[in-house]
Amino acid sequence: MTSEVIIDVQPKEISIALLEDKNLVEYQNEKREEASYSVGNIYLGKVKKLMPGLNACFVEVGSERDAFLHYLDLGTQFSSFEKYLKQVQSDKKKLFPIAKASRLPDLPKEGSVQNTLKQGQEILVQVVKEPINTKGPRLTCDISLAGRYMVLIPFGDKVSVSSKIKKGEERTRLKQLVQSIRPKNFGVIVRTSAEGKRVAELDSEMKVLVKRWEDTITKVQIATKTPLLAFEETGRAVAMLRDLFDPTYDGIHVNDPDIYQQVRDYVALIAPEKKDIVKLYNGTVPIFDNFSVTKQIKSSFGRTVNYKRGAYLIIQHTEAMHVVDVNSGNRTRAENGQEANALEVNLGAADELARQLRLRDMGGIIVVDFIDMNLAEDRQLLYERMCKNMQKDRARHNILPLSKFGLMQITRQRVRPAMDVNVEETCPTCFGKGKIKSSILFTDQLESKIDRLVNKIGIRKFYLHVHPYVAAYINQGLVSLKRKWQMKYGMGLRIVPSQKLAFLQYEFYDQNRQFIDMQEEIETNS
Repeated sequence: MTSEVIIDVQPKEISIALLEDKNLVEYQNEKREEASYSVGNIYLGKVKKLMPGLNACFVEVGSERDAFLHYLDLGTQFSSFEKYLKQVQSDKKKLFPIAKASRLPDLPKEGSVQNTLKQGQEILVQVVKEPINTKGPRLTCDISLAGRYMVLIPFGDKVSVSSKIKKGEERTRLKQLVQSIRPKNFGVIVRTSAEGKRVAELDSEMKVLVKRWEDTITKVQIATKTPLLAFEETGRAVAMLRDLFDPTYDGIHVNDPDIYQQVRDYVALIAPEKKDIVKLYNGTVPIFDNFSVTKQIKSSFGRTVNYKRGAYLIIQHTEAMHVVDVNSGNRTRAENGQEANALEVNLGAADELARQLRLRDMGGIIVVDFIDMNLAEDRQLLYERMCKNMQKDRARHNILPLSKFGLMQITRQRVRPAMDVNVEETCPTCFGKGKIKSSILFTDQLESKIDRLVNKIGIRKFYLHVHPYVAAYINQGLVSLKRKWQMKYGMGLRIVPSQKLAFLQYEFYDQNRQFIDMQEEIETNS
């Protein structure tokens, strides 16, 4: 199986696609200009309101809605953290080292929030779940710093090894190695990717994580106001790679020089021999179009998703759960009858649904209405197929066998809102009003924009992105429309077909690939 990561960097957002055998299996999109309360961010927050009935409190961390912190999420070492925080904040010039901090008794599990916290108190918290719908972020005081091979836990006292490492000898070796390099007052969780690694590699990452902690606590030390973002999780591109990166990757393609350098530096740090798989994409065709990602996004999102031979899924998101209906569509019956036909459709649905769960990052409760099957062995076969397909999924999940009504219930870890891409296009020429100018005049409208760009604004080198059909029309003929425009306005004009654009939509970019807004709701003819 070949795996590739495609990173599309735009002025307002970054999109990341993971392809397995050229098929899109994971997709992430992050706005660049908005504040992002990403999982892993550490804040110095302030207790806003105590909720004794819930045994929880709301904490101000700067988000639109206050974040939620349950008593059990304070962590067993909360008392040690609280004392250390006071020691750090008492001296703004010299940082109190965590190695000298004293460990206090564990916080009792049956305690109450009103006896532990008070309104207005400053506490160090970490985001464990992003804001979803009407809910604010979910927090913990059990701080952890994740790396490629291990997770560092301040005030922890144990070294744990991932249960996915099965060999007893390797588990013992890793535990002893990490124990020998572990700084005082830190606990460590050894991740699966550490299997077979040498002590030098583990020690190198340990130093990086300890430095990350020191930088975080230094920000807290000199803080003059709360809430304060003390540590920001690495950019989505690097953060996703940290969890996903596999030495078998065939390529990581990036279309932005700065992000390319960040990704290359990160890969060089964790897998020096694989740094050359990171490649800077310089093509004129948009990077997602070049790797057939745009087409897959448009066909994979939306309410209805088609798969094998006319069968399709209908996916609906309600407030409480995701509901999936499996339909056979216009398929003809299999030669062996209705039962064989139902099994074939359901098995195909299980393959597509496993991909959709990863692709949309659907979480919470998912209920799937498969086509009814009479044979118990067929129902068991479907359940086993679903379990096998979900083995590649990194999110924690649980799958129950089919119920009497042919329903399968799945729970899947939810840490951020489900990815929702609107595949319906608003008409770019009428802006949803239902009336457009004659389409035959579209090229005249484009020429007027080019004339304004060149002769009034003074930009002579630029890219014009249009729908592939329109691009074909502009380029057709020996003396094409493109050639006429170049002769009239200069050779700095380049036409780029873009699959993400609607039929009569267009976008201008300068030679540095910066977007130029040339579209107005009331188009004027010059």
